[in-house]
Amino acid sequence: CMVLSCMACGMCDQGYEQHCSKGMCGTYGATFPEGMGHDDCHGTPTQGGYSTDMTVHQRFAFKVPEGMPLEVAGPLCCAGITTYSPLSRHVKGKKDQHVGVVGFGGLGMMAVKIAKAMGAKVTIFSRSNAKKGEAAALGAELVATSEPEAVGALARSVDTIIDTVSDFHDIGLLISTLKPVTGTLVLLGGVPKPYELPAFSLLFTGTRVEGSAIGGCDLTQEMLEFCHANKVAPDLEIISAKEAEAALHKL
Repeated sequence: CMVLSCMACGMCDQGYEQHCSKGMCGTYGATFPEGMGHDDCHGTPTQGGYSTDMTVHQRFAFKVPEGMPLEVAGPLCCAGITTYSPLSRHVKGKKDQHVGVVGFGGLGMMAVKIAKAMGAKVTIFSRSNAKKGEAAALGAELVATSEPEAVGALARSVDTIIDTVSDFHDIGLLISTLKPVTGTLVLLGGVPKPYELPAFSLLFTGTRVEGSAIGGCDLTQEMLEFCHANKVAPDLEIISAKEAEAALHKL
């Protein structure tokens, strides 16, 4: 997800290159910075997978575990690290964790797989029960947010919620399912419209709301090794570029 950061600020020193104080340079849609040793590239946009060639500092190049196909490693370095990052902070290494996952698309599916690999119980919050079978196949339960009673039955039972939805939705109902004091809602979806936070619910339960964006370099390498060791991989289909438009319509 990144090709460069300043590599010298406090955030970079702590392994949070994605939060670089001077701004990280993303793999796609960013502008290459000045004063980083390649000023002939200054001001040019990064094109990600549309590039014919890509040069990065060795800090931002990762070793793909032996035996892991490149088509698996690619999505893991996007959806994988995006979901692994908060799960490694809040769930990994802890016993009896209950993880909620909001949305069951690309990010949501990776969150479910990684949380299960960490030994957590997983409940998916989806708009309907249409994907109950897919959830069960991954060892997760699915609750429809359109059924308030079903969501209400989970009150104060969830340790961490990974919210992957990128469209505006009611997070108050989700917050009500979090355990007091330690419960945390992690927002991954870039929703432009500001959320309304239920202040009294937060005050009287001590639950928390935070955001998360990808992960630093060391954590990305850790994620690749974790996923390889635990046989965690995205569901994928390899298509040609000319089939891309039809594939997007299918989604």
